[in-house]
Amino acid sequence: MSARDTVLGKIRASMRVSATDAERRKTVMARLEEAPRGVIPDRANLPKAGQLELFCAMASQFGATLTRVDDYKAVPEEVTTYLRSRNLPAEIRMGADKRLKKAGWETEKNLEIRHGASDGGDLAGVSHAMAGIAETGTLALASGHDNPTTINFLPEHHIVVLKAADIKGDMESVWTMLRKERGKGEMPRAFNLITGPSRSGDIEQTILLGAHGPRALHVIIVE
Repeated sequence: MSARDTVLGKIRASMRVSATDAERRKTVMARLEEAPRGVIPDRANLPKAGQLELFCAMASQFGATLTRVDDYKAVPEEVTTYLRSRNLPAEIRMGADKRLKKAGWETEKNLEIRHGASDGGDLAGVSHAMAGIAETGTLALASGHDNPTTINFLPEHHIVVLKAADIKGDMESVWTMLRKERGKGEMPRAFNLITGPSRSGDIEQTILLGAHGPRALHVIIVE
């Protein structure tokens, strides 16, 4: 008998249940299959336009900057404008996201684009969020070669592109969206929920930006 079997055996003994309890197994499988939703706050139950406005308000409250563009073709110019306004080099790190690749980056002649995961030497990185959560102004990003997780944490400035249609009222709706896209029981290697730039108040309760990640978060919403 392995150590695992010993531990689980003690747990079953203390609960006075059998390892072959068919009814308990049925209950567990039903719960996993149904994926029950949690309590949804009233402020998340808004029409689509209201969810967009709430997301922008909450993201701003937590320190993110935002801009809205009409389509993906306007994203490269907005990225360049952001870099120039903060006196940053015309360089970005970006994954292989199909929506970003088709945005027409060739229009920005002076912008250098590095592809793949960040090695920690990038000042600015561009990601595409899977979804936004209106009730908290949170971005949901799934890891993968299209949007490497390292870009979420290593560059000083994180620029995130978000499709307005992918903004959901609540977190539970994002989990539903993920299950629909990936399939039941399938998850990316990492799934990051990001609200505002990195900050910490550990030292004398003084807020320090960039403590554990980017010191600035800029969201470009494609309407």
